[in-house]
Amino acid sequence: MNSKDPGLIFKVREEEQGLKLNEYLRSVVRFSSRFTQKVVRDGGVKVNNNRATLFSKLKSGDVIEVQIEKEEEQDIIPEKMELDIIYEDQDIIVVNKPYGMIVHPTKNYACGTLTNGLLYHFKENGERCIVRLVSRLDRDTSGLILVAKNAFSHMSLARDMNREEFQKTYLAIVHGNLSKKNGVIDKPIYKVDDGSLKRIIDERGQRSITHFEVVKRFKDADLIKLILETGRTHQIRVHLNSMGNPIYGDTLYGNKEDEYIERQALHACRLQIIHPRTEEILKLECDLPEDMNKLLSKLK
Repeated sequence: MNSKDPGLIFKVREEEQGLKLNEYLRSVVRFSSRFTQKVVRDGGVKVNNNRATLFSKLKSGDVIEVQIEKEEEQDIIPEKMELDIIYEDQDIIVVNKPYGMIVHPTKNYACGTLTNGLLYHFKENGERCIVRLVSRLDRDTSGLILVAKNAFSHMSLARDMNREEFQKTYLAIVHGNLSKKNGVIDKPIYKVDDGSLKRIIDERGQRSITHFEVVKRFKDADLIKLILETGRTHQIRVHLNSMGNPIYGDTLYGNKEDEYIERQALHACRLQIIHPRTEEILKLECDLPEDMNKLLSKLK
């Protein structure tokens, strides 16, 4: 993991001759404007082994090198902890987060977060990178979290999040049986500014779309697979509650149910992403956690 990153290399084609460097990086390579300006002005781009400017004109056959590796630091304490790493390379890391763990430090939780653990992991591997969260999960939601290890991969993943190939899949255990085996929940979600974390279904909110499919039915419960088309805060929890099928153990949108499970029965089980460097489709999965399996056993 700590070997030097060779960066990205592009060769200008005949039909691209005459483009300025910033035009090439934005239109051909699909860098964001912000990333293009920063990486060029920081001296991270060379043309034919010479430092270039945003307005350097390109010729056919020019070789463009973009340096990705950069030493960075965060004002967060690295903390040794066991991490369930599902996938890692020089650009990204995907971790299976247990429930009860906060993703990023807050005023009340400076330590014990996933970010603390990741910074220690990077330091142990000789990597001077910071944690750039691409996806987040609530403290009591378990499952896959995607983290970018450099500004390039963060930019690429954020850019491609709305592509059809980018999918986040969850499993949830809900009260009652859904009226249909599969379908789409398309309801706007709105945050009432009353100091509460709770969201509601309201026309003033943002359009929110969740695809669902019943995986297994029980007498008065369903195990459901859900794929997010949009990514609003609490989207799955709000949508399922609006259907009359709150998630087991969801104290914010349902009830505290320690006799069944000590947190909301929601797990991010699968990620499908476009890899930022190779542009290949990467599919990653993790198993249902023990507490949700125990709940399913109780429901049988």
